[in-house]
Order: sequence, then structure tokens, then C-alpha cells
Amino acid sequence: MRCLVLSDIHANIDALDRVLADAASHGDLQVLLLGDLVGYGAEPNLVIDRLRDLPVAAAIRGNHDRAACGLDDGEHFNETARTSAAVTGRMLTARNREYLRGLPAGPLAVSALTEICHGTPFDEDAYVFDEMDAVYALRASSRPLCLFGHTHAPFAARLRGEELEFLDVAPGDALAFAGGERLLVNVGSVGQPRDGDPRAGYGILDEEARTVTRYRVAYPIERAQARIRDAGLPEALARRLSLGR
Repeated sequence: MRCLVLSDIHANIDALDRVLADAASHGDLQVLLLGDLVGYGAEPNLVIDRLRDLPVAAAIRGNHDRAACGLDDGEHFNETARTSAAVTGRMLTARNREYLRGLPAGPLAVSALTEICHGTPFDEDAYVFDEMDAVYALRASSRPLCLFGHTHAPFAARLRGEELEFLDVAPGDALAFAGGERLLVNVGSVGQPRDGDPRAGYGILDEEARTVTRYRVAYPIERAQARIRDAGLPEALARRLSLGR
């Protein structure tokens, strides 16, 4: 199985469309959706409608998906995130609200090799930032490869026995994984990167070759910013797109 890995699109249709165009050069791909399809961005319905047309092999929800469709009150969100969730909730069509409500929580086993989650395998809202987070997540995973999102930043760690290794892999370079180890990978955010690089991020999983490759692609940020302002969303959500923060 070869898959396009998409995480944290956050209603950014301009970033998503550019990612889909770029990924088309990799041939026919199934799609894995790692949550937070909506929230922050201005086009939740366009994003969901676009995703409906894709060959999605597996999809899970994120915390912003839950808040936007009414499954969560967003009480743990900051003010900007709560405002975004409320605006998004009002924008959603009834059909797309039900689509979000029907997304399962992670972790979700995709195959004998791969599982997906939004935050971690032990808590869909937990973040992976450091060594302890990574070890807990890897030990809780049920498959050799765990793909996650939520942090909006590329990340890779390998666990062999009791030895944890952080992996720094440049965009375009394949990260290979062998038997007898566990791998934890975040390919980055499509719609709101937070690693200082404003380009949209995505990944390609090739299970036969046992590789994950992450990619970055530029998109028309000014257009996405204009949509946010026109929708009446907080200005900070527009500014941060050009910073990648």
C-alpha cells in the first residue's frame, strides 16, 4: 500500500489543493487523514468536500474537528481557538457536520504495519514534544509504524529495545524502517505549519518499501490569509501562516 499522509489541514483549502497537485506526481495513492481537517482556516466545507472525493483508506478526528461539530465544548482551548471553533461550527453544512461527528478517535490500525493517531496512541489530545512523550507513545503503539499529527511540526523517533533515537530527515529524503523496531513519525501540517517553515507539509508512506518520505510545498499564503480576514476570524490566524508558527 502507498499512501498520501495528510494531517492538520485546518480548513486551509489553498494549502490542501497545492499539496494534492504536488502529490499527484507520486502516482496513485490511498489517503490517510490524521485529524484536524477544520479549525483556524476559513474554508471548512471546501476542505471536507475535497477530501470526500479522495480515495481515503483511513481517517480519524482531531480536537478541532470535535469542537467544530459540537462533540467538545473547547473549554481547554485558548480564546483564539475557541473563537475559531465557534465560527467554524456556524460555517459547516449539516452534511459536513455529520461527517466530522462520524470520524473515529485514534489510534486506528490501518494495516499490520501502520497505525494512525492524532495526538498519541494513549490519548488523542496528548502532544509529543520530547523524549518522554515519544517513549510513552511508542510503547503504547500497536504497530511498528505510528503516524501522528497535532503538533504541526515534523518529527521522527525510533525505538530499538530500550534505545530511543531522534531522526532528522530532510524533505524529500526517505525514512526507512526495519523489523524489530518501532517508528513514530509526524510528517508536518498541511494547513498551519509551526516549525518556522510556512510551506505546506505532507508525507508519502510506501509500505512495500517500508519508507516514509515527507515533503514541503509552497502555496499562495496571501490568498489563505485573505480568506481568514474575510471570514471574520482572528487576525492572528492570518499572520501566523506567513511565519510558519
